[in-house]
Amino acid sequence: MLTSFCIKNLGPIDSLNCSNLGQINLIIGGNGTGKTLLLKALYITLKSLEMYRRGNEPKSLAQLLSEKLYWTFQVSEIGDLVTKGVPSPLSLELSLGGDTREETIQYQFSKNTSKTIQTVTSDVSPRSSNSIFIPPKEVLSIYNLILESRERDRSFGFDDTYLDLVKALQTPPTRGRNYAQFSSSRRSLSDMIGGKITYDTQIKSWQFKQGHKKIPIGVTAEGIKKISILDTLLGNRYLDTDSVIFIDEPESALHPGAISQLLEIMVTLSEAGLQFFLASHSYFVIKKLSVLAQKKPGTTIMILSTDGAAWEISNLADGLPKNSIIDESIRIYEEKLNLVLD
Repeated sequence: MLTSFCIKNLGPIDSLNCSNLGQINLIIGGNGTGKTLLLKALYITLKSLEMYRRGNEPKSLAQLLSEKLYWTFQVSEIGDLVTKGVPSPLSLELSLGGDTREETIQYQFSKNTSKTIQTVTSDVSPRSSNSIFIPPKEVLSIYNLILESRERDRSFGFDDTYLDLVKALQTPPTRGRNYAQFSSSRRSLSDMIGGKITYDTQIKSWQFKQGHKKIPIGVTAEGIKKISILDTLLGNRYLDTDSVIFIDEPESALHPGAISQLLEIMVTLSEAGLQFFLASHSYFVIKKLSVLAQKKPGTTIMILSTDGAAWEISNLADGLPKNSIIDESIRIYEEKLNLVLD
């Protein structure tokens, strides 16, 4: 697992130090407070470590990190990511829990950095597991467009989180070779959507298969597509029990009942070894995870909360933190209560 991180001068994030990450980690805050920025920075760092020295990869870790930052944030120079108006560089330190010790990667770069990071140190062992980033927008209906835009045209538009995801989905399914730890979760996911997605190589398009009926992906519900993506990555063994999953707005395109089921499945998967990082501004997600944290004391669900100025880090099992999202939900409840009493 990722066990801790420290980030300084990343866009709107002046300083954030979290030393006690859990199996599930929820990032909440208002628009523009850096939730997605943080989620992507952690993913980029971990993904670069996974790519480093894998197979015949000739690039250095610094090169991989630099390219990942450039194509994920799609800035003219990666120095543009440094907090405006500060003299200090952007720095990130990330630690992972090894079998016998913690392993750490550190890097930094200044506002004058153009394309390549110069300072990277790491003692992290080679990783065979894959992490993945699931963005709010589903990718199945624009699958070929993403590949053409990035692999053929090499143009900005779809960032690396989208490209990594469609490449991960290209891995063919492995019949009868699913991880046993994921079997109950996959059954629950399948029950939620009532079918599964498949890629038709003849028409080069995804379809939703429900029994003997095949439905074009373009007319398949957004929520079904989103849940199917997670099920597919579990089924084709792209994800294993040491994988880390980053999800931006898990609530998007899902009705409350489906969100509740999906979060329960995430808890089950975390018990099998997977680690989750979620970014959300949904009170429903916060409240449901708070309930699960109290129902499942063996599962650590951390919450990283900000209103823009400072960050608060706490365990959801200890209750909800003070945050504008939570405060607004309480305010609306009290407003409704006052109408009834009046």
